[in-house]
Amino acid sequence: MRRRQVPTRPDYIKWLLLIGAAALVVVMLAYVGWRYILPHSVDVDRFRFPVAGIDVSKHNGNIDFEQVRDDDYQFVFIKASEGKTYRDEAFERNYQGAREAGLKVGAYHFFRKNREGKDQADNFLGAVRGKAFDLPLVIDLEDDWGNGVTVDRKTAVQRVLDMINILTDEGYMVMIYTNLDGYNKYYKDLLADHDLWLCSFTSPDLLPHLPHCIQQFSHEGTVAGVEGAVDLNVYRGSKKEWKQFLERIQSEQKPL
Repeated sequence: MRRRQVPTRPDYIKWLLLIGAAALVVVMLAYVGWRYILPHSVDVDRFRFPVAGIDVSKHNGNIDFEQVRDDDYQFVFIKASEGKTYRDEAFERNYQGAREAGLKVGAYHFFRKNREGKDQADNFLGAVRGKAFDLPLVIDLEDDWGNGVTVDRKTAVQRVLDMINILTDEGYMVMIYTNLDGYNKYYKDLLADHDLWLCSFTSPDLLPHLPHCIQQFSHEGTVAGVEGAVDLNVYRGSKKEWKQFLERIQSEQKPL
């Protein structure tokens, strides 16, 4: 009697499964390398860059901003909103605490590339309107995991510009936050009319060719008043230049 053969998958299906599994492994290794192996901090000479600050969101928990101030930090950027509808639930608390401690305060919005600029501007304005700020409003523009990966560069930039136009029409000064990839992809050719807050784990001394005024240099900072790791930043200049920077912001930023 002839034996029945068990059906087998066609070879191309086997290859597709193998390729898919290999791609998944590559993605997982890339994430592990980015998260646990690549540096997320660099030492910065506080004598040369004496003005320092932190940036925070709800993930930093309850913050004692008076302790932050006493630990020799002068400014803070606080997350206010994200995308079309999200508002950071700790924004009001963080804003009040930072103002009462006498820190120079700014706010930022995490930009979602798959949402219209007008909708995101409305969300950001809804969070910050009526509040006083010493620093510009910041649009956080970066290609993180899952942030509008199908949106092309031209569309993303146009949406950012739409948002900027609305914020500036409301009297706010706008700053762009991004990393080195975002600098090359979005900022240097299309958004360079606005001040830059750059994330880079390279000492500011080694980046003289990049025109940023604030640098985020660590995701692993330890600061009195904040439980756990916090992002650290410096102003790239002297105390005198910092004062001039603040004066320029106040002269240009006049919310309606």
